[in-house]
Amino acid sequence: MTDLIWIRTDAVSAAINPFGAELTHLRDTDGAELMTDADPAFWPKHAPILFPVVGVTNGGIRIDGTTYPMTKHGFARDLAFAVSEQGDDHAVFTLSDSAVTRAIYPFAFRLEVSFRVEGATLSIAARIINPDAERTLPAQFGFHPAFAWPLPYGAPRAAHRIVFDRIEPGRLREISPDGLIAATTAPSPLADGRILSLDDSLFVHDALVWDPVASQAVRYGAAEGPQLRVAFPDTPALGIWTKPGAHFICIEPWHGIADPEGFDGAFVDKPQVFQVAPQAEKTIGMTITLER
Repeated sequence: MTDLIWIRTDAVSAAINPFGAELTHLRDTDGAELMTDADPAFWPKHAPILFPVVGVTNGGIRIDGTTYPMTKHGFARDLAFAVSEQGDDHAVFTLSDSAVTRAIYPFAFRLEVSFRVEGATLSIAARIINPDAERTLPAQFGFHPAFAWPLPYGAPRAAHRIVFDRIEPGRLREISPDGLIAATTAPSPLADGRILSLDDSLFVHDALVWDPVASQAVRYGAAEGPQLRVAFPDTPALGIWTKPGAHFICIEPWHGIADPEGFDGAFVDKPQVFQVAPQAEKTIGMTITLER
């Protein structure tokens, strides 16, 4: 098993697994766990990094007329990152292209994922760097943290909710049985346009997908007691997901979504693919703050 890298302040501590640069633990000052228990009966992950795609791809990704195989959320979550920097309150993990990645994603890249704790806030930033002097780098990126449901503060599971920081007037994207984005939409489950009361029945058919999402942050927890504020200023879509009966809820800021039904075009034409210019970079960040 890979040794976890711990970072901490007086208020929170976090542990990151270099395999996948995956946030594995987030604990309060008393050691109470705020992340999933990763029960393999439901889902054995904690917070995988989604790169270079988000969501199921329709038979792979098509680059310059060639289709390359690609797993559901890309390969970053399944590869070891180098620990390129480490301190008491921060750590940086780096993944670069290799023969393995170029066989399925024919681009040079460097992905640096940094974690830093300050007070009760964990900041995570992903730098997608294009070292190529001539070729543009197309990509998608997403965060996928799974938080404990219920949080360890005594409130029952049914009392937990997610409150958006802005009114979300739009309908939700629907996901087809094969994981693609359906042409149909669903009515919003939000009370007053902002409050999602969590219940297993919401997730019988898969994730709830806001695309676009108007909010740049949500608060998760029971109305009374400590909550988590999750901020995502750089991502235009948001997924919320669990498996009914599981002990987690995922709050997933995405810059990218799965292929729409019927899509058979080039990867660069897939919704929410961004392009990093030669020898340029793009940073996508999120913060998680424990609010007592």
